[in-house]
Amino acid sequence: MPKAKTHKGSKKRFRLTATGKLKRSHAGKKHLNGPKSGKRKRHLRKPTVATPAFAAKYAKLLGQE
Repeated sequence: MPKAKTHKGSKKRFRLTATGKLKRSHAGKKHLNGPKSGKRKRHLRKPTVATPAFAAKYAKLLGQE
């Protein structure tokens, strides 16, 4: 059986924490920022932990079992 390859798109977007959770960035910060409030943009800046179902799917693509 060949080795599983890391999904490069996922590798660029997600990072696994030491406990195995998936850390991701928020969407909606790249453009059309004028009408968005400062509070909204400030909160989008911080990374968040993905839901367990989402994390399990993408952790597999990153090479975790």
